[in-house]
Amino acid sequence: MGNLFGKKKATRVTEQDKAVLQLKQQRDKLKQYQKKITLQMEKERQLAKQLLKEGKKEKALLLLKKKRYQEQLLDKTENQISNLERMVQDIEFAQIEMKVIEGLKVGNDCLKKMHEMLSIEEVEKIMDETQDAIEYQKQIDEMLAGSLTQEDEEAVLAELEAITQGEADLELPEVPEEELPEVPEQEPGLCFLLLYF
Repeated sequence: MGNLFGKKKATRVTEQDKAVLQLKQQRDKLKQYQKKITLQMEKERQLAKQLLKEGKKEKALLLLKKKRYQEQLLDKTENQISNLERMVQDIEFAQIEMKVIEGLKVGNDCLKKMHEMLSIEEVEKIMDETQDAIEYQKQIDEMLAGSLTQEDEEAVLAELEAITQGEADLELPEVPEEELPEVPEQEPGLCFLLLYF
């Protein structure tokens, strides 16, 4: 049933992964040691109080000295834990950087292959062909839109000039100044019949 949906991928544990794991284990051991020392210090402090009440000042002083030494050990332990955590972060970040570099390498290889497929000359040829196609399309658009070339524009202007000069030579009839006579209104049905026949 386990292989019903496909094979399981075998995970590859690298040396860096092992190092990170060991560092984290060591950090965890130091934290346990830290807790143990802290609990022991608290017990010894309470015991020192008890000894002072009983009048055993020398033994209480000896326990406080021991407690002081353990505090110094705690400080050193804290520094070691901090160093281990910094080391883990550095290794993990270095792994990320390696993956980024591998990705860049793959991208560069891909770009090189693409550049090998298209030379500068081919790109220039394609650009020239594209420009020619654009110019050809413009000519087609101009023909379809009915736009005129410069020569056509000049011919149209010359023809307009000729017509304008020709109109000056033509005499047009006078426009009458009298008002038009009024037409009496007729019934719509009668007009319709007259128009029909």
